[in-house]
Amino acid sequence: MSQVTTSAASPAATTSGATMRAVSQETGGGPEVLKVVETRRPAPGRGEILVRVHAAGLNPADWKTRSRGEFAVGTKPPFTLGWDVSGVVETVGDGVTVFRPGDEVYGMPRFPHPAGAHAEYVAAPARHFAVRPKGLSHVESGALPLAALTAWQALVDTADVRPGQRVLIHAAAGGVGHLAVQIAKARGAHVIGTASAAKHDLLRSLGADELVDYRTQDFAETVRDVDVVLDSLGGPNWARSLRTLRPGGTLISILPLDATFPTAEAEAAGVRAVFMLVEPDRQGLQEIAKLVEEGRLKVIADAVFPLTEAAEAHRLGETGRTTGKIVLSVTP
Repeated sequence: MSQVTTSAASPAATTSGATMRAVSQETGGGPEVLKVVETRRPAPGRGEILVRVHAAGLNPADWKTRSRGEFAVGTKPPFTLGWDVSGVVETVGDGVTVFRPGDEVYGMPRFPHPAGAHAEYVAAPARHFAVRPKGLSHVESGALPLAALTAWQALVDTADVRPGQRVLIHAAAGGVGHLAVQIAKARGAHVIGTASAAKHDLLRSLGADELVDYRTQDFAETVRDVDVVLDSLGGPNWARSLRTLRPGGTLISILPLDATFPTAEAEAAGVRAVFMLVEPDRQGLQEIAKLVEEGRLKVIADAVFPLTEAAEAHRLGETGRTTGKIVLSVTP
């Protein structure tokens, strides 16, 4: 990836004279639009902290936003992608009492608004972060926030998964999926996952009770009496997932709904069907860290790239063939 120099300022306040490297884009398109630039370092405003980023995860929202050339909230280029952050507090803004310089933190600041995590520094609200889990490397904790919060908010806050319930997780070996399997299991659920056969051993080791090879089996014909479905695939999968749910069950899509969503069918079947958008969540991050520290949640970083190879990381992510997460290593 090439490196260029820019004088463009971050939308946040900036530290006079201080610079940093960031991955930026001037237009939408393929991974080749990503460039490493030298730009001014942000400074924390009131209620914010400045974090020196050690590692930053990638998520489908990153390559979708890059390709589209616009954030879902309407922000247009130039911009820096990224929400997952693991790093060290550099300075704190006025009014911040929960962190001090030197604290190690992780978080998913500002989502779905731009956070600019694919950079050497990020300034964001202090309460969008939590103390990062003990025992994890920065790469591992940088892989967690968005995917783990998505799984937590879907299964715990939205579905209120309880012991003995049956939970079906699609794309169970993916970034959200492999964490959702473990969170559902920690809640005492019977966990069913869809994944290719090559990933079944891994998923069993993470706690999955039943597995369906989507390449050779039709889950809609074999899975029944499910209480909760967590779907990250959309399209025809929505209607097929309804067939697995018992009356009173919940179908949660983490993809925005469109005209193909079977709203009428869900209502007729007595099923709750919703779209859930993940939000910054300090309490959720603290609960996730607790699961990690208790040995009940493991994050898989499938591939790690330096900041300068962000384009290659995007290319890998777009294949849809990774297990777990892709992470950028920013500061050694």
